[in-house]
Amino acid sequence: MEERSAKLYWTLFSSTFLLSAVTFGGGYVIVPLLKRKFVEQLHWIDEQEMLDMVAIAQSSPGPLAVNASIIIGYRVAGVLGALLTALGTVLPPLIVISIISVFYAAFRDNRIVSLVLKGMQAGVAAVIANVVITMVAGILKQRRALPICIMLGTFAASAVFSINVVLCILACAVIGLADTLIQTHKSAEGGKGA
Repeated sequence: MEERSAKLYWTLFSSTFLLSAVTFGGGYVIVPLLKRKFVEQLHWIDEQEMLDMVAIAQSSPGPLAVNASIIIGYRVAGVLGALLTALGTVLPPLIVISIISVFYAAFRDNRIVSLVLKGMQAGVAAVIANVVITMVAGILKQRRALPICIMLGTFAASAVFSINVVLCILACAVIGLADTLIQTHKSAEGGKGA
């Protein structure tokens, strides 16, 4: 039993460490990699649960990648799993930034490094587009009007009307909570009638 839990903890730590080490461009880039690892390869989490975890991670303060990793670690292995995945996600950027800070002056003026970073921006944009398409596909599969209206309304509020994203998130949280309460109440009423 201890060998199994040690292997589980090592897999959690090493997976998040490696994903974080090769991910450039922020939290939205790591989401499809976390999905591929924990949903498709390890089968520890199902796809809908992963979408829910990403939504929670997005609405929580702090970096998306760290929040998502903590939620996954907690779901799979409790508090120790959350601590290990947080450590695994934070260590690679910390190491890289520490090294870069030592050589900052040389990196700042290097034309090749500048061009490489410009090229990476295109890759990051493609990965973020992939995340958006995947999440929209998950919402459309539900075949409910409310999530689609929320998605379109939030996009319009932010992109067209320049409403603060925090207000959009809070409004979506209130609408989602109200919808959940209504759905739960309907289920309870349906159960009583049967």
